[in-house]
Amino acid sequence: MTADGSFTCVVDRIVDGTTAVVLVEDDGDVVDQLDLDLETLPEECRHEGALFDADVSDGALVDLEYRPERERKRRERLQEKFDRLSKRLDEQ
Repeated sequence: MTADGSFTCVVDRIVDGTTAVVLVEDDGDVVDQLDLDLETLPEECRHEGALFDADVSDGALVDLEYRPERERKRRERLQEKFDRLSKRLDEQ
């Protein structure tokens, strides 16, 4: 059963017109994943890594709000982390 409530959502992957949307609580814990038809998302959210806030009710996303600035910052943090880890490997 899918968790209901308000979540930060991230498009994890897109395969054959289906997307896996990961539901994250405010504390950063992943609580669930929704597998949806890509067409159910607004166009601006139809890419891997898209970040948006939404309410989930009975397994459906409602009141979705795309957050491009938070998505950009998340991508930067992930890239910085990857770069730091890569440097450590080079130093060995």
